[in-house]
Amino acid sequence: MTTYKEQAHTGRLSLAQVLETLATDGHLPLRFTAYDGSSTGPDDAALGLELLTPRGTTYLATAPGDLGMARAYVAGDLGLHGVHPGDPYRLLKALADELHFRRPPPRVLANIVRSIGIEHLVPIAPPPQESLPRWRRIAEGLRHSRSRDADAIEHHYDVSNDFYEWVLGPSMTYTCAVYPHPEATLEQAQDNKYRLVFDKLRLRPGDRLLDVGCGWGGMVRYAARHGVRAIGATLSAEQARWAQRAIADDGLTELAEVRHCDYRDVRESEFDAVSSIGMTEHIGVANYPNYFGFLKSKLRTGGLLLNHCITRADNKSNATAGDFIDRYVFPDGELAGSGRIISEIQDAGLEVLHNENLRSHYELTLRDWCANLVAHWDDAVAEVGPATARVWGLYMAGSRLGFEHNVIQLHHVLARNGGDTGLPLRPWWRP
Repeated sequence: MTTYKEQAHTGRLSLAQVLETLATDGHLPLRFTAYDGSSTGPDDAALGLELLTPRGTTYLATAPGDLGMARAYVAGDLGLHGVHPGDPYRLLKALADELHFRRPPPRVLANIVRSIGIEHLVPIAPPPQESLPRWRRIAEGLRHSRSRDADAIEHHYDVSNDFYEWVLGPSMTYTCAVYPHPEATLEQAQDNKYRLVFDKLRLRPGDRLLDVGCGWGGMVRYAARHGVRAIGATLSAEQARWAQRAIADDGLTELAEVRHCDYRDVRESEFDAVSSIGMTEHIGVANYPNYFGFLKSKLRTGGLLLNHCITRADNKSNATAGDFIDRYVFPDGELAGSGRIISEIQDAGLEVLHNENLRSHYELTLRDWCANLVAHWDDAVAEVGPATARVWGLYMAGSRLGFEHNVIQLHHVLARNGGDTGLPLRPWWRP
């Protein structure tokens, strides 16, 4: 009688047995079933994965890791059980916390290849929602050129304003909220975020604010409602149209303006404050000196900058995003540690006054965005299609896990453009 261990070396393996062989100690925290009729894992598991098609096997075999799983899932070849596709957080957490893979010995690996079939090692076209790989984008255009940045922004933000309204809620704010207390609603937390940025910048009626990468104009409209003259810039035509309409509907046209343009095309200067909220992630680390130098050039002497961005948890990690994020969500996106951000702001000639990490707040924000997607799932699928809707559920739930595990953080850095007078001795805002 052939033992399982002997079969792993020589006998043909089912897909479930392949997974058992690759898993450390054969431990599976969920139920796995496959189209070949095999299964493994606890019979009573609350969570599960189902490999539905041979194409899914090809995706998994030709792109091991998160990209292969994402391709199979987005294409509909990998099913999830026990979670809603708008919020697969619990399943992703189980995979991240409890499922660990090992590289098998060469003889076992050769048997795995024979078992799944050599035909599944030939790459096939990815789902149409996937952008070109990084090397192809580099070959076809200068990274972070104006046209390339515009293409990347269009890929991410011009999905559908209706879709974003369902996910983000009435504030249309696609950046980390700041929760005044754990029971606060998403809308309360987003309003509180704008309040915090406004207060940190010490804005007063009659002041002038520039908001770069302004999204749907949330910060611009908040500032205008408090008597500040605000200009926002976005590369997304869809965002600009939505923001311009919202400004008109709110009766703020005398104070607020959102332009569909590259931030580098804003000619005005001598602003009292500049806010960069969720923009630095798109700039590219090599372009930080020019970026923060540009923001400094827009400030009057003594003016304040607030940079709000996702960061790495250290200053040593690779800046480029993982394959799934890079191909499906943020083409060309890059993250640096908060130390790098602070150094670049200082090297641009600005004085850093304060820094804080709001990592836990982004966990809550993503939780609430996923809840919104679940609540509007049918509408979202009808609007953007099931594949794109699955991308967003996977992306937001996975990002929540990243913040929870301290793989990524969210930092506010407040800085001043010269001037030694006029500021209180201690922070003047309430948290």
